[in-house]
Amino acid sequence: MIECKERQEVKQAAEEFLAHCPDWVTFYREILGLNGVIRHTFPTREELAAFKQTEEYQEILQMLARLRQQGPAALDETEPTRVITVRLPKSLHESLRAEAFDHHTSMNKLCISKLIHFIEGESVPSEIETG
Repeated sequence: MIECKERQEVKQAAEEFLAHCPDWVTFYREILGLNGVIRHTFPTREELAAFKQTEEYQEILQMLARLRQQGPAALDETEPTRVITVRLPKSLHESLRAEAFDHHTSMNKLCISKLIHFIEGESVPSEIETG
């Protein structure tokens, strides 16, 4: 069980960092990233999953969303852009394209939004065969 004090401290750290007007990539890296405040405070998978169910986490995601609306992140040599290739069925690609159109955004921005949001473990197929 995660403490309310810890949740509030993480949210406060995010608010203080947000006050420095970072771009969304820097905010993500420092608050939500692998070496960010959240993972430092909640290091186990269970603690992290519990935090992601809280109101404080949702508020931090809203901060990130507001930063993303400000436009593209500045080029940052400490945070190079990486490209991934995802194989997906044509029907899923068409659905994503239509969803991006409906939201007046690019597929890239839509997919980043979807990648940022917490998903339940059961909805992600494991690469390890069971049974």
